[in-house]
Amino acid sequence: MNYSYKGKILISTPDISGDIFSRSVVLIIDHNEQGAFGLILNKKNENMSSRLLEIFGFQVTVYEGGPVEKDKIFFICKGEKITEEYLDLNDEFYVTEDIENVVAAILDERLSIEQVKVFAGYSGWGIQQLDGEILRKMWTPVDVYNLDYTSPNDQSLWKNIMQNLGGEFLLWANAPEDVSMN
Repeated sequence: MNYSYKGKILISTPDISGDIFSRSVVLIIDHNEQGAFGLILNKKNENMSSRLLEIFGFQVTVYEGGPVEKDKIFFICKGEKITEEYLDLNDEFYVTEDIENVVAAILDERLSIEQVKVFAGYSGWGIQQLDGEILRKMWTPVDVYNLDYTSPNDQSLWKNIMQNLGGEFLLWANAPEDVSMN
């Protein structure tokens, strides 16, 4: 591996259709010789959101982190570290699986729910798998600056990034999800 996509955003191309990665925006949390780990930023999981409302007693929007280990919960948090178990994304954001400390910090008002994004599962790639998918143009890696990883996002995030890329990406951004309807 000559290059790491850690910290980059992956935008799915229309070649990926009909699955969880269709029109996905994935933040690559880690990428090394062993593979890659990321979280989908723009796919809400309504079922899991309802279940957490019952458990926690307050509204939590849960996102599909990816198709791997959907029973695992991950958090992107903004601001002060409330746990010793985390991975920095940058100076402002970090990722953790420490559900106890995150929930306690929210209940104690040391962390607001707006400073947290919750994910069920993750996106994972084996050795050189991500590199191969990028070479086959299944993903377009993008440097996105000033993106608030904890803000609520939906399909408009994918479309907005595609439009900002311009050129052929602009065509894809405006295409219907089912291209046969075009």
